[in-house]
Amino acid sequence: MSPVKAAPLDPAGVAARFIASAPAAGFHVEQMGETASGPLIALTKRTPGPRPRIYLSAGIHGDEPAPPLALLEMLEAGRFDSRANWFLCPLLNPNGLARGQRENADGLDLNRDYKDLRSAESRAHAAWLQRQPNFIVTLSIHEDWESTGYYLYELNPGQRPSLAEPMIAAVTAVCPIDHSPLIDGRESKAGILRPVSDPLLRENWPEPIYLRAHHTSQSYTLESPSAFPLAERIAAHRVALETAITLTARDWRKTPANPPAAES
Repeated sequence: MSPVKAAPLDPAGVAARFIASAPAAGFHVEQMGETASGPLIALTKRTPGPRPRIYLSAGIHGDEPAPPLALLEMLEAGRFDSRANWFLCPLLNPNGLARGQRENADGLDLNRDYKDLRSAESRAHAAWLQRQPNFIVTLSIHEDWESTGYYLYELNPGQRPSLAEPMIAAVTAVCPIDHSPLIDGRESKAGILRPVSDPLLRENWPEPIYLRAHHTSQSYTLESPSAFPLAERIAAHRVALETAITLTARDWRKTPANPPAAES
């Protein structure tokens, strides 16, 4: 439960901006599903030639408005360019976003529903994911109402070159880092959490574990501090994402992905 209620976001209006900006940026828009508060949309862009496949998602918790707005700013600024093949799911919980609440309209935390797939939203999303190729990296964007600064989770069992430290280093220029030794009950070092137990054994799967199980060998969950100003949280996410994208586009050939995650 959030200690302070988030200001509601207009998911239908934000979706309309994504849809309006997509063609000029080279994106195809697909509607995965529909909710009372707006559509579930996915944006994809294939670039000719070998490119890494990068997946980004946001808006799965309705009290976390900065992530979808960060992706929207990046799309409108042309930051999803020819460096990669792109897969964006920017508004995964329209009903929650419209209410400023973490859960969907039925009171389900969608980010704990990717094993059982009880909700219409997570089922629609999973069905869309099953039609996509594998990704070289996935970036799930979040906020944390209890955090004192920015932090992230890394799932990287194949020991690919880590993006975690470069992202945290880049964010320090625009936002404090949460240096707590324990975050969410898990050991943290310099704002980076690397779960040591097998995440697939968890009873309730968040989206990144589903992605790790079925679609990628390298996954990150980015968390901005909800108590900070919205513009600062958006800027922090943009810096982290830009860093991850730049390094992935530069280095993706150096260590073969498992499973393969580049198109030619």
